[in-house]
This record gives sequence, C-alpha cells and structure tokens, in this order.
Amino acid sequence: MANEEGFVSPGSRDVAFVETRMRVLTWNIWWRFGPYVDREPLILQQLQDLNADVICLQEVWDTGTDNQAARLADDLGLHFSYEAVLPIDGVNWGMAILSKWPVLDQQGLVLPSMPSDDGSRDCKVMRARLDGPNGVVDVYNTHLSWRPEESAIRQEQVGFIANLVKSTWQGPVPPIVCGDFNAIPTADEIRILTGEAAVPVDGLYFFDAWRAAGHTDAGFTWDNANSLTNKALQPNRRLDYIFVGEPAENAAGHVLTAERVGLQPSNGIFPSDHFGVLAELRY
Repeated sequence: MANEEGFVSPGSRDVAFVETRMRVLTWNIWWRFGPYVDREPLILQQLQDLNADVICLQEVWDTGTDNQAARLADDLGLHFSYEAVLPIDGVNWGMAILSKWPVLDQQGLVLPSMPSDDGSRDCKVMRARLDGPNGVVDVYNTHLSWRPEESAIRQEQVGFIANLVKSTWQGPVPPIVCGDFNAIPTADEIRILTGEAAVPVDGLYFFDAWRAAGHTDAGFTWDNANSLTNKALQPNRRLDYIFVGEPAENAAGHVLTAERVGLQPSNGIFPSDHFGVLAELRY
C-alpha cells in the first residue's frame, strides 16, 4: 500500500489481477512397487476427482509397449509427455507431465548424479511447454537423488534446474517447477531455490506453493500415517513441492491455495507411498 509519501511496497502492481485459475498437481506414484495393480485405479480416481490442468508425476512405469502415463492421459482426456529415467527389471522408471493443453515442445536432461556402473543413480529433469489459453506455460518436473546424505548432489541438481529454467523459460507466465525433491524445506537445496540461500542464477527464485498459500503446518508428503510408508522406519517429512516463479505483472502465477492429496486409502490400500500436492494459481 502507498504511504503518506506515495511510496508502495516492492513488487506492488497497479494493473488488475487476473482472476482465472490454473490447478497444478505433483505426485510420486511409486512405479510398480507394492500392490500396484490395486493402486492404479485409486490413482486414476484421485486424478479424476482433482481435475487438475497440469499434472507432474514421478515414478511412472513404461514397458516399451505399455505406458502408465499414456493410459492415464487416455482415461483423463489429457495430453502427455513422458521421460524414461532408468530401467528396473526391464521396465522403465520415469516421469510424466499431463496437461489439458497441447504440448508445444518437450525435453529431458540428465541431472548431475552420483556415479554408478549401471545408471541406477541417474536423475533427470523434464520440461514441457504447454499451449495454455492465457499464454504458454513452461513446466519442469524432476525427481532428485533420494539418499538422505546426498544433499550436496541435490544442491548441484537444483542449480542445474535453475540454469535450465533461465535458458528455456519463455514467459510471461512464471515457470513452474514440480517434483519429488527428497529434501525437507530447511535443506540447503530447497533454500537455494527459494532465495533463502545463495541462488545459482541471479534474480531467479521460486515461491514454495505450500508456504505461499499460507500454510504453517508441516504438510508431510512422506507420512507414517500411510501404511505403504511406515515400514521404512523413516521420519515424517515434506519431500514433494510445487515451486512457482515470481508472479507476472497481472499476478499470473500467484499461489492461492495448496493441499495434500492421496490421503485416503481404499480397502486399506493407499494410492502411493507419497502424498501429492495440489496448488491453485492465478492464470
């Protein structure tokens, strides 16, 4: 607000804010682990109920002749892009972006990763440029190194992603970066993205949608209330994020709400070992 001298807070906008909305979801759907045949219809039902415009999924399987993302996109009437990361027993583990809007172009890149003989430590980031009704939207989806002690490599990975955003983001809608970051909110790799630690790209930082929506609770996405999680004997943590760049002049990208999804089991079975995150943004 302007004070008596007419000054305004930094970032204040004088134009009307856009009132239309975009719903963005990120969710690690746990490949073919556990009772995956029983879990798959639960995943589909949750996605149908949520009706998101953009869906970023991690741990998505692909046999070479059958692709989980293609199945989901067909059932939901969505466009999709898929990026394989590594094979497990002949079935690819990968990630996907599903969208109500056509995919104009896409790419997948290998992140800095811990060395391994068989590629099993490889991580990737994928990008899809979506032809949305209010302007193109650049969406980035990733799954970072999972071992708790690998913060250093995750910091390299988010630096790589920030530089990818710098070189590919078209605007004016701010970039959206989603995924399973395998890091808690106070970890350096998350603070790097949100500007609470030194950023890898000058002037580029992101809002954590959970916090931007006003939540002060932990928002655990790895939660021992989930029977698919609790036998791992790991503490509750928030590992899954939707990050959004600084809102555009008309407030596109401004986070309005955020919630966890996939919280309820059916016949004792949860859809995934992770809970997902759904955010609503101005668009």
